[in-house]
Amino acid sequence: MAERQYLIDAMTVQDSWRLFKILGEFVDGFENLSDIYPAVSIFGSARVREGDENYEKTVIIARKLAQSGFNIITGGGPGIMEAGNKGAGEGGAKSVGLNIRLPLEQESNQFADIIVDFKYFFVRKVMFVKYAQAYVGMPGGFGTMDEIFEALTLIQTRRTKPFPVVLVGSSYWNGIIEWIKDTLLARNYISPQDLDLFTLLDDPDEVVRTIKRYVIV
Repeated sequence: MAERQYLIDAMTVQDSWRLFKILGEFVDGFENLSDIYPAVSIFGSARVREGDENYEKTVIIARKLAQSGFNIITGGGPGIMEAGNKGAGEGGAKSVGLNIRLPLEQESNQFADIIVDFKYFFVRKVMFVKYAQAYVGMPGGFGTMDEIFEALTLIQTRRTKPFPVVLVGSSYWNGIIEWIKDTLLARNYISPQDLDLFTLLDDPDEVVRTIKRYVIV
């Protein structure tokens, strides 16, 4: 009985200290990102490399957005994140990397000039939404899906102001969009107007034009 109470007390102390760590990450994010308006968050696979079609397209999109007056926020790691930060630098914008500390450690890419490290995914996701005026979803895995659907949920439930969510790459996204229509919409799990929460595009110039239509620079 005494041992059980000791374990409960120890867990309570650990949870209390964890709250301070979480608060510290929020403060660090707020302080580092307070002056990056306007900004676009770009998501996508960490597994692609320079020379890959999606990598190079991300560089172009980020560069064109930067030249149009937008700063760029990515997850700070390799792949699409690196491409986004690279394009931001080439376009003369602030290049932000919100790096997550993982067991298989993700290191910040060399192109991010503002780097904020996070332990907690949920704190990091707050920063993606709070400081971005648009989202760009490139092809990616579970993390990309998590970030895109988080944004769509917040917009759908009006927990954040509506902002453009642009999915880039029809050959990649068409399958899941058809599933959303054929399953979620068909079963009334979402409303028809929820399909208007995102835009599917392929052309980098159209991505930039779409975002500029909704966001005042």
